Amino acid sequence: MNKSELVDSISHELKLSLRESSSIMDTIINAMTESLADGDNIEIRGFGSFTVKKYESYCGRNPKTGQKINVSPKKLPFFKVGKELKERVNR
Repeated sequence: MNKSELVDSISHELKLSLRESSSIMDTIINAMTESLADGDNIEIRGFGSFTVKKYESYCGRNPKTGQKINVSPKKLPFFKVGKELKERVNR
């Protein structure tokens, strides 16, 4: 399912216009993005949690040339699936 299919599903389920459903979806995604960018965690009970993992710098290598390069520190979003979602998928 992609974003437009999710907007269609929200629109159909809640009997809203596509414009309203799209606005709701954008608001949710923007709020989640801002929260993660601020370093906060997001927990949706029964679904899962989003966290930001911090990675230190390290020495990597270019796969084409084999040349060693320094990889700068970075932060990446990480999703951990919730118990209820995991059980439902595995039924």
